[in-house]
Amino acid sequence: MKKLFYFLLIITMMVSFGFEKTTDAVAKPINVVIDVAHGGSDSGAVIKGISEKQLVEQLSKKIKSSNQNVQLHFTRNDDKTLSLQERAAFINTLKPDLVLSIHINSNRDTNKSGLEIFTAQEENEFSQKSTEIAQKLSSKLSENDFLKGNELRKAPFYILKKTNAPAILIELGYLSNENDFKYLTDTNTQNKIANSISEFISDLGK
Repeated sequence: MKKLFYFLLIITMMVSFGFEKTTDAVAKPINVVIDVAHGGSDSGAVIKGISEKQLVEQLSKKIKSSNQNVQLHFTRNDDKTLSLQERAAFINTLKPDLVLSIHINSNRDTNKSGLEIFTAQEENEFSQKSTEIAQKLSSKLSENDFLKGNELRKAPFYILKKTNAPAILIELGYLSNENDFKYLTDTNTQNKIANSISEFISDLGK
């Protein structure tokens, strides 16, 4: 009788530990790449001596993850030249769950303004996911009343075509537009944009 009791006790403990192990399983990390556009000899758009490369670097450095399950990676952390091929190769080595390529626009038509978000023009296995994430990110950024939202668009941009992951390219506004120039170069509104992206990214792991 005692042997049976001890046997049942051992079985009960093994089952209990098995459930505890499943409950405490570590969640798979979510890897997000922030592609910081331009850099080095490639200034991008330049208006009034202010360059796209410096603004996207400033803003990207403010993007953080408050969720320990979401890990951020940046294509550049300083002012260096990176080809599109180098960026795509780096991104694909990481095999991320999401790529956000951060840009700022410019146009001869100074009336053009507002936020623009792009996904790949050609359909691929990540198209549906990219579109879903782009729609949610657009809604999140539009919570900032100074950001004029435009409809989501598709484009044949290299980063969108060549990265093996859901990928979104964000044009945060037009340096060539007076109102956009103000919020793109203002520390306070830069912080608000970065905070919106940070909150969005952090929520991916929940």
